Amino acid sequence: MSNKEIIISTKGLGKYFYDPIKFKVLDNVSFDAYKGEFLTLVGKSGSGKSTLLYCLSTMDTDYEGELTINGKLITGKKTNELAAIRNESIGFVFQFHYLLPEFSCLKNVMIPALRLGKYSHAEVEERAYQKLSMLGLQDQALKPASKLSGGQQQRVSIARALINDPAIIMGDEPTGNLDSKNTEIVFDIFKQLSQEFGQSIIAVTHDNDFAKASDRTIEMADGKIISHKKMF
Repeated sequence: MSNKEIIISTKGLGKYFYDPIKFKVLDNVSFDAYKGEFLTLVGKSGSGKSTLLYCLSTMDTDYEGELTINGKLITGKKTNELAAIRNESIGFVFQFHYLLPEFSCLKNVMIPALRLGKYSHAEVEERAYQKLSMLGLQDQALKPASKLSGGQQQRVSIARALINDPAIIMGDEPTGNLDSKNTEIVFDIFKQLSQEFGQSIIAVTHDNDFAKASDRTIEMADGKIISHKKMF
């Protein structure tokens, strides 16, 4: 792995929750994630995996230790700087799709790119069509998001996560609400993104089959990393 480019690095990440009592939810977490790696985070509920993901995503900044993304130290940066890094470098896929139901699929996908402000409206629309096509949804582009099936809605949310060509895609139980067929579709999409486009996937999952088929699994317990399984 030494010749692989490190995309995210943590050193001594620690975090406390204070309600109802002071509790250490992340305890000295240190690891590297690599460009083009499909990495899964597993562990029982309360092991710290989702908390770790939110620290990695820069949405949670209340932690000890250091976080580096793309070789730049992220820890201590201001809110507006973090928002810019997130919008450009990180795409998010959650268990629930969080689409705006009254908006068309196309408009939902366009939102992060319009916010980024890097492309003209016409270019953003073209990019959104490309992402929907890649996910087999070009014929659904103008339908309201509320009219799609659950599996299709999750694919639209992946297209939205991809619109700015982020280096990293983070998923919090991205297949948690899907049946086995749609879980397989989402897994194949992630695999393609990592292998063909060199994007790094970091996903929290309870699905053992999903985790086993990824490039590497980090298992957590009591806020600590207890094992790394399989490297590509």
